[in-house]
Amino acid sequence: MANWGSKLVDTIREKGNSAGEGEMSFFGHLEALRWHLLRSAAAILVITIFAFIYYDNIFDGIIMAPTRVDFWTYRMMCKMGDAFHSLIPALDAKGFCVQSINFPKLINTDLAGQFNLQLNSSIMIGLIIGVPYLVYEIWKFIKPALHDKERKAASGFVFYSSFLFMLGVLFGYYIVTPLSIRFFANYKVSDAIVNMFSTDSFISSETMLILLAGIVFQLPIIVYILSSLGILTPAFMRKTRRHAVVLILVLAAIITPSPDALTMLVVAMPLYLLYEFSIRVSAVVQRRREKRLADEAAS
Repeated sequence: MANWGSKLVDTIREKGNSAGEGEMSFFGHLEALRWHLLRSAAAILVITIFAFIYYDNIFDGIIMAPTRVDFWTYRMMCKMGDAFHSLIPALDAKGFCVQSINFPKLINTDLAGQFNLQLNSSIMIGLIIGVPYLVYEIWKFIKPALHDKERKAASGFVFYSSFLFMLGVLFGYYIVTPLSIRFFANYKVSDAIVNMFSTDSFISSETMLILLAGIVFQLPIIVYILSSLGILTPAFMRKTRRHAVVLILVLAAIITPSPDALTMLVVAMPLYLLYEFSIRVSAVVQRRREKRLADEAAS
């Protein structure tokens, strides 16, 4: 897994030399890569078309859902407030409930703005949902360049990478996005300024938050790769845990710019647990790497 790039090139050359057509074999593998990417693009296109056709339901029921007080996250916050109030009677449970968001109607200032909104949003939905299949196709292209032990060690790469990405997307949609919308919709510098959000601004902000969360949740995969390369060790991650906590709090404050400390902790806690899980991943990789090196030295 660590040197899959160089091994992939070596595999291409070996197959080409055995066939006596090294250059053709290399371009043959490029052709195979092109087909993997084309199949991924076709899957994303199909999802995009379905999203475009059923966009009315998607826009009202999914995209705009975090702007309403009956959204799942806000209802769970009220239940959390009641639970905390039962444990600590002095705690005001009403502070957890979202009574109103005051989210204004979105405005469109371009002639083709609403059509472009539907098209671009459908493409982004296709990309987000199609990421697992894209990862699967890339894995199918890389897999022949790996040894049997490396294939076995990385057999769950597609599943774990896709699972973590979709988990991050859900975290971004149900936690980060509604908390950010709630803050910005109610934030005012002066009563003389009226909030009027454009469709492009809202969709791009929501998409950025969701994708950012999905990428951040790839941390264990990145740690796995770096640990396999010997660049990252669990000892180093434990040593820098305090710095990581500060960085996580800063990131949570940026993602949810709310003065409420509890809101920031709601975002920071899953990120911290993700970091601790990454330490465990790095430790497992290091043990496997040391065992492999010991076996190679013994042989």
